[in-house]
Amino acid sequence: MGEDCSLRGQIHSTESFGTVDGPGVRFVVFFQGCPMRCLYCHNPDTWKMGAGTERTVEELLNDYRRNAAFYKSGGITATGGEPLMQLPFLTALFGAAKKEGIHTCLDTSGILYGRERQEEFEKLFQVLDLVLLDIKHSSEEEHKKLTSQSQKHILEFARALERADIPMVVRHVVVPGITDEAEHLRRLGRMLAGFGNLKGLEVLPYHTMGTAKYEKMNLPYPLSGVESLDEDKAKRARGIILEAFSQARMQMRCSQSGP
Repeated sequence: MGEDCSLRGQIHSTESFGTVDGPGVRFVVFFQGCPMRCLYCHNPDTWKMGAGTERTVEELLNDYRRNAAFYKSGGITATGGEPLMQLPFLTALFGAAKKEGIHTCLDTSGILYGRERQEEFEKLFQVLDLVLLDIKHSSEEEHKKLTSQSQKHILEFARALERADIPMVVRHVVVPGITDEAEHLRRLGRMLAGFGNLKGLEVLPYHTMGTAKYEKMNLPYPLSGVESLDEDKAKRARGIILEAFSQARMQMRCSQSGP
């Protein structure tokens, strides 16, 4: 496929040596713009389109090439904001990267997936190696409260990844009083058991490091007064999810094997 390396994208920032957004050491590109308004978002400065810096595919790849020796076991990760808001540019960037043998990883909520745009997404899937999928909540009602958006398109996106045989690692933030309830965690485990392309689960503790950005932008912080979650509680939450996941997978195998 022919990539337009002169195509310009709105980029918030880049990180040269990322170690938490995909395998290995990675060049991380933070895309500008996001339709979600997650109550615990720590990057409100990435919400608005047009507030970033215009960069071309070639400019970003040149930044990658400067430190290419460090990325042998890593690659490029697109995060944000929401990279799918700039789908043509994202596809061009990953397409050009794949031509150079670079591993591509997308950190996304999947919120902008739509079957009416399947052809566009198929082009992306052809140059996509891994997805870090942020699943915010297991309940549709609570998902809307938490993000101002339905989870419908997120789950459709996950199914599209499964059909395309693209590996998926699910990320979930545990927020005190919002996503730490045991029943929610068990429901999430059962939900994830249905995806054959799931390769990992990252359960992340809620933190308050983004509050300074809200103050700087004169925005009220939605979760003011909610304390950070410690690592041990996040590990326990992950255990609850995995227990429900394993039970659901076992039930699925039993039902498939028959009497």
